[in-house]
Formats: sequence, structure tokens, C-alpha cells
Amino acid sequence: MDDDVRNIVLGVVATAVSGGFGWFFRTYLWRRELRRKQAFFGLPTGSDCLFVVNRQMGGKDSSLHRNDAFALLEISALIRDCGATVQIVPHDAARQGFGERAEFCVGGPSSNSRTAAHLASLLPGVRMVVAAEPAADRGAITVDGQTYRWEAGAAEYVLLARLVTERGTRPVFVLCGQTATSNQAAARYLARRHRELARAHGGDSFCLLLKVINPDAYGPDVTELVADVTRAARTPAAAAG
Repeated sequence: MDDDVRNIVLGVVATAVSGGFGWFFRTYLWRRELRRKQAFFGLPTGSDCLFVVNRQMGGKDSSLHRNDAFALLEISALIRDCGATVQIVPHDAARQGFGERAEFCVGGPSSNSRTAAHLASLLPGVRMVVAAEPAADRGAITVDGQTYRWEAGAAEYVLLARLVTERGTRPVFVLCGQTATSNQAAARYLARRHRELARAHGGDSFCLLLKVINPDAYGPDVTELVADVTRAARTPAAAAG
């Protein structure tokens, strides 16, 4: 074998080895990222989770607001990426406990009775005004001694919480907004920032207050973190005072 042929063979071998190592390394990184995502959402491959849908606020039937449907789509993509399946249940039919499987609960207590139950039992330091008629304080969120009011068209607030009751149990995600747009904003925030949320909080519970800025112009796209209110939200209001 002359030098030219030997160099060609060595080049082919080196390329094959390099390509194989690159493929192995990319696969390793992908699997590691998948395991982290599955752990954060409580969605191992082949598992089942619950998506509790609300009714349109102010509606007379069980219709789902368009933006809440978009929130469902945002979260369904995460569930699919984890290799899990989802069971969609109306809020007034979700009569079961929590912790055995992951749960995503969307909507404020005015439109989702399951959210109302979670606020009472898992986030006792949060108060949210429930009112069917338009009023200045409708949907106002009070936590940690501060009240955040819905400013129609200008600013909306939403709570995004990941809640675990015991180590080893599956989390409950609560997306409790003042409007359907803010619910979708929380779903989008979760989808885009779940990696940094996992790094910041690990497997622990957290509750974040988010502000949706100028939703009439920007929809659910421009959202900022107002505060991490985990401690205040998890502490009964009487005890906090």
C-alpha cells in the first residue's frame, strides 16, 4: 500500500471515528436533557398526566376560551417531548387527589374549581377576588401583603406554580391568571424557561408572580417576572400576618 492510499484510508477511518464520537456525544447530551425535563415535569417515558381545563370566564356553558386552548397546545408539546400521554378533564370532573401523576391546572378560581381547591390547600397565602360581574377588583391577586389588580389592556398578572407535597410524588403545575391571555402567557413562560426554572428550583415547589405587559398589543408574548412569592404563597395568610 503506497503512501497516498494509506493516507486516504487513515482519513476515512479518522472521519468515521470522529463522526461516531460526535453522534454518541450528541445522543448523550440529548438523553441527559430529556431526563432533566422529565424529572422537572414529573413525566417519565410512558407515563400519564392530567390536564384540567377551565371554562370560559363569564360563559354560560363549558366552552374553552381560545387562549386557554392555546395554553393546552403549549403544554401538550412539552408532554409529547417527554414521551408521556395526557388525559384532558373538565375542572368540575377532576375529583381525585394529587401526587400520583403530574397535573397541569389552567385558569383562575372563577373559571376552574380545581384551581380554587389548589389555592386553598397548596397555596393558602394567596387570595384572588372571585366575582362574576365586572368590578375594579375582579381577579385581583393578593400575596405577601401586595395586591395586583388587572389593568384591562395594559397589564395582567398570573401565578405560575410547581407544587409537590412529598419527595417522590409527581408535581402539580398551577397556571392561575386573571385572563385567558395571562394563562397562555404562563404556559409559554413555562415552555420557554423550564430549563432555568429547573436549575433554580430543582425538584422543589415554587410559585412565581408574572406580569403580562400590554396584552392588547403584544398578546401573551411579553411577560416579566414580578417576584418569587413561594414562601408567602405557601404560608397561610393568618400565619404570615
